[in-house]
Amino acid sequence: MDPMMPPPVRRIAIDRDPYVAPPRSTGNGATPATTIATRLRAPRAVSAHIRERMRVESVWLAYGDNWVVRDVSLPVRQGEVLAMIGASGSGKTTLLRSLNRLTEITAAAARSGQITLDGQDIHELEVNDLRRRVTMVFQQPNPFPMSIFDNVAYALAERPGRGGRRRRRSSEIEHAVADALHRAGLYDEVADDLERSALRLSGGQQQRLCIARALAAEPEVLLLDEPCSALDPISTATIEELIVELRDSVAIVIVTHNLQQAFRVADHVAFMHLGELVEYGTSTQVFDQPTKERTRDYISGAFG
Repeated sequence: MDPMMPPPVRRIAIDRDPYVAPPRSTGNGATPATTIATRLRAPRAVSAHIRERMRVESVWLAYGDNWVVRDVSLPVRQGEVLAMIGASGSGKTTLLRSLNRLTEITAAAARSGQITLDGQDIHELEVNDLRRRVTMVFQQPNPFPMSIFDNVAYALAERPGRGGRRRRRSSEIEHAVADALHRAGLYDEVADDLERSALRLSGGQQQRLCIARALAAEPEVLLLDEPCSALDPISTATIEELIVELRDSVAIVIVTHNLQQAFRVADHVAFMHLGELVEYGTSTQVFDQPTKERTRDYISGAFG
């Protein structure tokens, strides 16, 4: 073929005229909720078990002289998934870590305002008890270098009445481990080899094992800090389905940079920018009818 000649045009014959869908608009530049919902998230019923577990009231958080969270108030409810979104440096991870006092690990950290768990100020609770009741799964899977079974059984020692980490293996513990693995959607994949090293699992399986370990402590609140950022799309989809399934039994707060993921899993969304809570509402409202210009700019990709 002459390199100066354009490539041949291929035509496909069809027995009808093509249909061109007309553009749709809500009038404010947002895509209609039905369009996004159909494309990104299957409809799901509102949970019948909604119950407030935590409340953040006028919270300010600082590292040294730098205030990274400014006057934030919002609820955390069982029966719902709360997604915190925003650009890097917006304060969302710092706020997440404050819910079980992990921010205190950092030197020069300071806080004002109040965070309560079932109506009680979290600073009135013994810190290990708080972190059992409000537990966190981190961005990178962090299984312990021990068997799958022992990873989950380790967390059972933190439950009231367990009496120490070296407790003899029993049918009660075996049942509790199996139950946690079932809840994390992992049991069927590992049931035949629970003595295998957890480090031999895939990344997605390791993350679900970490979720199982967290659930074994029977927490009231589960904190997820970018739990899918290091995972492949198939593992991500599995964990997103798990998050939605767990919301009836535990309050869930997830920090994510993935806006589509936030829409898929969240019932409510908190958008943070430069330490401020700019907008809080249902996921459909925040994504499709945001009331703040900064929210519209972030959702549209103008910054972030």
